[in-house]
Amino acid sequence: MKTYLEITIPADESERELLIAPMADLGCKGFLETDSSLISYLEIGRLTSGQLASLPDRLNSILNALAITGKPSMREIPEENWNRRWEESIESIEIGERFVIKPSWRSYPEGTEKLVLEIDPKMSFGTGHHETTRLCLRLLERWLKSGSRVLDVGTGTGILAIAAVKLGAAAAVGIDVDDWSVSNALENVKANGLAGSVRISGASFQDFDGEQFDCVLANLSLDTISEGLHSLVGLTIQNGLLILSGFLCSDATTIEKRLAALGLAIADRLDEGDWMAVVVRRK
Repeated sequence: MKTYLEITIPADESERELLIAPMADLGCKGFLETDSSLISYLEIGRLTSGQLASLPDRLNSILNALAITGKPSMREIPEENWNRRWEESIESIEIGERFVIKPSWRSYPEGTEKLVLEIDPKMSFGTGHHETTRLCLRLLERWLKSGSRVLDVGTGTGILAIAAVKLGAAAAVGIDVDDWSVSNALENVKANGLAGSVRISGASFQDFDGEQFDCVLANLSLDTISEGLHSLVGLTIQNGLLILSGFLCSDATTIEKRLAALGLAIADRLDEGDWMAVVVRRK
């Protein structure tokens, strides 16, 4: 039986994208992305004793070159069914007062009053297991009005667009420039029976210039939100809602200043761990 070295590197979405190529060059043949890390698999039998001994230094060189500060961990594991292991790691999760997020291979008691979202993640962000996704869902639950038109920017698995319609939104559009995410979101929309009310597109939010929504969701990085904030606000109707996340609590002052420059202020804020999400009402 083959033995593998499992290398886990804490990394956000953009860092995970940067890591895959150099980790493949290192000899890794399999990858697993979670909401907070990249897990790579390296067959130990293919390494010489010298390569194995130098591996920590080579790994640190990759992280330093990419300015990634997460501390990697390594362990030896025997060969196994990777897909089954991944499926077993994804559990159903209850969020807020109304939501349950579950993959298709998990069951949930019938007759529940909860809003059950069936989300099968592939290479997309948004399983409910990351703080920012949970924060956005809780704010949607608190603020979204029935009949709203919703735009979800960077939709990932489509989870927030699907949740909005389950809460009573008239329609939602989920957009993402990543082809894998668009494909995954389309599958999840179909699995939830919402193909008629949730539209998934590979467009960017700049493509919606001139169109406006009652609620705009953006669970992105701080830099992406900062650069596109003016456009995101422009996509929101007067007295509409802008729900933002993807940044740390330590970034609160930066977000407040960017909003203040547009004459806006935070109407609501939720924190979980080091992460935060905010609601902005456009007046």
